[in-house]
Amino acid sequence: MTIEKILEALSNVQEPDLGKDLVTLNMVKDIEISGNNVSFTVVLTTPACPMKDMISNACVNAIKILVNKEANVKVNFTSNTTTKRTDPGSVLPKVKNIIAVVSGKGGVGKSTVAANLALALSQGGAKVGLMDADIYGPSVPIMFGVRGERPMMMDVGGDKGMIVPLERFGIKLMSIGLLVDEKNAVVWRGPMVSSAIRQFVTDVYWGELDYLVVDMPPGTGDIHLTLVQTVPVTGVVIVTTPQDVALADAKKGIAMFGQAQVNVPIIGLVENMSYFTPAELPDNKYYIFGKDGGKRLAEEYDIPFLGQIPLVQSIREGGDQGVPIMVSDDEITKKAFEEFAAITVRSIAMRNAQMPITKPLEMQA
Repeated sequence: MTIEKILEALSNVQEPDLGKDLVTLNMVKDIEISGNNVSFTVVLTTPACPMKDMISNACVNAIKILVNKEANVKVNFTSNTTTKRTDPGSVLPKVKNIIAVVSGKGGVGKSTVAANLALALSQGGAKVGLMDADIYGPSVPIMFGVRGERPMMMDVGGDKGMIVPLERFGIKLMSIGLLVDEKNAVVWRGPMVSSAIRQFVTDVYWGELDYLVVDMPPGTGDIHLTLVQTVPVTGVVIVTTPQDVALADAKKGIAMFGQAQVNVPIIGLVENMSYFTPAELPDNKYYIFGKDGGKRLAEEYDIPFLGQIPLVQSIREGGDQGVPIMVSDDEITKKAFEEFAAITVRSIAMRNAQMPITKPLEMQA
């Protein structure tokens, strides 16, 4: 066995999302050969890569079939999360991907989806932050059990004080609900809200992150425009329920980000509250809000469909108790979010491979 023969064999192993082989993509490193033993490292596009086992098996088979059937193959993995950010001097230079979770209307479970997506990515090994940009209706303090807690300040670069996000369940959190009394309403006009969003970006010390998930308010307004003007958004995840009223508003969200002057890539659409499954009848599905509405909408607009999240009591209870479903012991319900996060990660990787570099938008007020 030689390094050349190993590389030649691995050139037959395709990265399933990017459509090219591992060698062409420069994903194979540190090949070591000793007798019948061969080891090497595959550099994944994200630590949360759902295709790890498939890639490993394909590598082992390629070497055994094409090089040496007696080979003992050890495949190691590391990761270098893909990004299409602008120059390092830009806003949030150490954040590789900024993902906005949006919905056309309220009440579709957008915050629940954003929280559990962030947790699923973190559990996959990624460094993750969650920014609650819903100024008028912040959910993060309740959903993560940090009500009443206040973030600390730290000096960065000698003279600039910055807010340190809270950390919970392995992810960094920031919300207006951590800065104001939850009994007080935030009665602000648009410019003040936009200023708060900019401060969440520029005055919060997010540090190094693979993904910053932004829980956006419902609708298509000031906060959305402020975000895409302030930071280079990698893409958006649209949340809807299967019912026609929600789908009609989801179309507006898709239309907003598809406009020529905005033009932010859509990572995909996820259908929340797809069906109800009672705990005592885990194999039954009741389509309370209609069936496959989100799936049909994704097909209509030719955007990736990221999955279906069931309407399950434990998801609601977890959010209310400050223990999201992804950190519970409900393995059956967690699976839906894990599958959704896996498809989302793949869609982000494909977006970074196929689309232009991300930069903040320049728009007239």
